[in-house]
Amino acid sequence: MLFTIIIVLVVALVIIAVIVNAVQQHKERLASLKRAEFSKLRTLLEDTEDILLNAANVPITKGIVQMLLKRIVVTLKAMLELEPNSKELKKRIGETEARLNDSAAGEMTVEGLTMPDNDKQIISMIQGIKKLRTILRAEHARGNIDTQTVVQEDRRLEMLQLRINVESQIKRGNQARAGNMLGSARQCYEKALTTMSNCAHADDYITNRKSEVMTILEDIATELKEGNLRDGQKKAEQENNDLDVLFAPKRKW
Repeated sequence: MLFTIIIVLVVALVIIAVIVNAVQQHKERLASLKRAEFSKLRTLLEDTEDILLNAANVPITKGIVQMLLKRIVVTLKAMLELEPNSKELKKRIGETEARLNDSAAGEMTVEGLTMPDNDKQIISMIQGIKKLRTILRAEHARGNIDTQTVVQEDRRLEMLQLRINVESQIKRGNQARAGNMLGSARQCYEKALTTMSNCAHADDYITNRKSEVMTILEDIATELKEGNLRDGQKKAEQENNDLDVLFAPKRKW
């Protein structure tokens, strides 16, 4: 009888140990998934905040600002569900919702674009626009923004990206031309012209800029032609001088 009781107790202990171990593994797995999800949400939050922070360098509309703020609020609330006791998250949600309700956010237009001073800043600006277009489509897929707004904003961002590209090429062309590097300048202007010609949505900016760039290219072609003519004349004069020296009467010493 005693032996039977011992066997039953041992079996019970083994079963309890297995159950406890399974529960512990389940808790650890849930904790791991929670950490991974929280990390994913934090990355999403940081990316969105970075784009909003750099909005001063990229002309964006009030609608885009509100979309980014809503995205931040949704992300913060999802993080709060994972960390319900976080006072910091609750505070940030309140602050972001206050910004979202603030009607003082102004409109910005493409015409307000200020080109950066160096290529690194230009690259950063273009990358920011590309990320913004990706977010725009992602929020549309989640149903957080209507189709018409997506089409309008994406078109505007596309034109903004094109303008930055064109203006940076023209700026390089102007610098090369000022340094009398006409060949390099012509390449920059031709790239700008190709970019504008490949755009399917021509507006006043593209029409006017294309006309300006084509005029500059015509001027450069004339300058290069005149330069080649001068070089040819100099070469011919040098050859004549060499012949004169060759056939000149020898002096008697």
